Amino acid sequence: MEDDLHIPRFARGGPSIHEEALRLRTRRFELLAANVANADTPNYKARDIDFSDALESAMGTGHRFDGMTTTSAAHLPATPRTLEADLLYRVPLQSSMDGNTVEMDTERVAFADNAVRMQFSIDRTASKYRNMLKLYQDMRP
Repeated sequence: MEDDLHIPRFARGGPSIHEEALRLRTRRFELLAANVANADTPNYKARDIDFSDALESAMGTGHRFDGMTTTSAAHLPATPRTLEADLLYRVPLQSSMDGNTVEMDTERVAFADNAVRMQFSIDRTASKYRNMLKLYQDMRP
């Protein structure tokens, strides 16, 4: 374990906050796309996630089941927490006659905001891996 002291923290652990953010932003894109696709569906209720709560939940302990294996048939299988529990209904600014709560302007703004924030996380994650690659290249004899 003494070798771990020479490895930067970003090169040691599991997924970073930006990697988790990418996973959640991808899921949010799916939700926003479903909202747009159902803009003319009567009684369709627009869905979204509270991104900060979902990210906090994903980064917290107790929710990380990736790579967990059981060593005995008596063990309970671990399953990842689904985002379905975190889905919220969007409250419309103006009601519609057909009960549909999708508002295209709201969806466009949410989509653009999610895209900009996702690009930021992509850039940070790519930078992390570039730094790790440089570290590994510098370590070669």
